Amino acid sequence: MSAVSNLRRACVVSAAAALLLCPAPAWAGFGHGGSSNGGNDGTASGGADGDTISATAGGIVFDRSKNGTGRSAGPVAPVSAWTPPACWYAPKYTPEQLQKYLEPIWEAESTGYEWDAAQRDRYVDGHPYKDFNKDKAGKGYWWDSYVNKDFPPGWDKCEEPIFWVDQGAAPPADIENAVTPRVLAELAYNEIRVPGTEVALAPAAVTKVNLPTWAWLDGVRFRPVSVTASVPVLGISATTTAEPVSLRIDPGTADAETYPASGVCAIDGGRIGEAYAKGKADRTPPCGLKYLRSSGDGSYRLRATITWKIHWTGTGDTGGELPEGTFGDTQDVRVQEIQAVNR
Repeated sequence: MSAVSNLRRACVVSAAAALLLCPAPAWAGFGHGGSSNGGNDGTASGGADGDTISATAGGIVFDRSKNGTGRSAGPVAPVSAWTPPACWYAPKYTPEQLQKYLEPIWEAESTGYEWDAAQRDRYVDGHPYKDFNKDKAGKGYWWDSYVNKDFPPGWDKCEEPIFWVDQGAAPPADIENAVTPRVLAELAYNEIRVPGTEVALAPAAVTKVNLPTWAWLDGVRFRPVSVTASVPVLGISATTTAEPVSLRIDPGTADAETYPASGVCAIDGGRIGEAYAKGKADRTPPCGLKYLRSSGDGSYRLRATITWKIHWTGTGDTGGELPEGTFGDTQDVRVQEIQAVNR
């Protein structure tokens, strides 16, 4: 493993020590429409402007103003093995900023003479860069790696050395997860928050054995949500949108039946299930369940899970589908035997 990789890993893992041991680049030159964190640990900062709440991590600005809200809102989990990037590459330094970042490391001699000499050769002596590319100031940026602040698996896989990209040029095609509209869309996926999934039941909280129980969700809350990710210094962005498509009900016991039998309630006209009303007692609920056995002194843990279809659009008429995601929650349901009255 390279010395620079070891240095990055040590700086990221030792967050407290990083403030003392790892030089932090300044971002004063990157003030283009949003505050940005200059460190490579992915720590977020943010602010608010009217109804638009923004936060930044890794040079990327996230607009979450059209996201799901509420205390029970949460992230979607992809239904496949795919996950959003755990690390990525984005603009981080101007030529002057890179010089201020690297020279203190070399002067500290903590990374070894050979590595320091190789770095000077790469960024100063012209193999391939000359004097930190100062002659290109204002015409591009030095790119470096960033990591998801939650450190999911793969966060330490971005080990490419710092590289230059001219303004308006695409990043090298062989560098995985260098920010493009597609990568921005995938990172925005990670920022999606959808409403909680506690369903309304009739009867509520306590139901009876063999009595159909109606289930529904507030259709107003379950509208499409979206997050926009952008890199202002590059003029690129992508919006990732999640739309609810179905509700799956798991009664929490095998001693139950669901309506429909699959347990999956399709979303129709923005409605998820149908609210119970007086006069519907003799009807079969379009979405619901029936318990066949009492829960005794306890309760069953009903789980309701929404499946969300996810797609994106981006700069340059780009866009497409991303893996569907799910988000669910559980709630307690007590089931009692129907008591007969003998006269």
